[in-house]
Amino acid sequence: MEREKKIKLLGLNLGVAAANIIIFSPGGLIPEIFGASTLIAAFGVSSIVLSGAGLIYGNYVLLKEPEVSTPANKIMMAEDYVERLEAHRRLKTFERNVDILLDQIDRLQNKNKIIRDILLQIFSASEMSYKKFDAVIAEVERIFFMNLRSILNKMDAFDEEDYNFIKTRRESGDFSEEFMEEKVKVYNQYITFVKSATEDNEQILLKLDKLLLEISGLNTVESGQLEEMAGMREIDDLIKQAKNYKN
Repeated sequence: MEREKKIKLLGLNLGVAAANIIIFSPGGLIPEIFGASTLIAAFGVSSIVLSGAGLIYGNYVLLKEPEVSTPANKIMMAEDYVERLEAHRRLKTFERNVDILLDQIDRLQNKNKIIRDILLQIFSASEMSYKKFDAVIAEVERIFFMNLRSILNKMDAFDEEDYNFIKTRRESGDFSEEFMEEKVKVYNQYITFVKSATEDNEQILLKLDKLLLEISGLNTVESGQLEEMAGMREIDDLIKQAKNYKN
């Protein structure tokens, strides 16, 4: 039970109890119901009934009140990112970026599927070498989508209506040139970030292409050979950089 709900229940019950003590205690408003006048006795009985009913109803309402739970961070799947990107097609400023990012998601999934299929021709899924490689590919996917999430957050924060207003009013003289330049600078930072992050994801796909080129020519892999591949070393560096950036 939530702490706030417990406090409300305690407050309700203590409040009703305190009211009854004040009314019925010696020296209170109604010290002796049965020895009092008919009017006072009736009032006393009514007080008992009403306080009891109020206590029952109040406890019922509070206990039936739905629990407010903090939703856990949802693990987003590729389909969720596609859905969010599609929703941003309304932003003309990023329309081209959205198209590229959607295409990048398709290419990422396709490349990773091909890489895993090729590895399964060399290893069995239960072998440690395959599991190690599969974990690396999964980490690359995580970095790709972590970057994409940052892009989406920037798009969410971008106020295209205000951006267009600034562009159309810049030459009007309604605001100082210094102010207008500062506003434009802020919005340009959004645009630069999205373009740069989109290129970062393209670099990730390039690294996968290099790795795919290497492993597609293999029939067998000796122990430790995967780790020594140039493509694998580039991906290892990417993962290390991402971890350092996060820390």
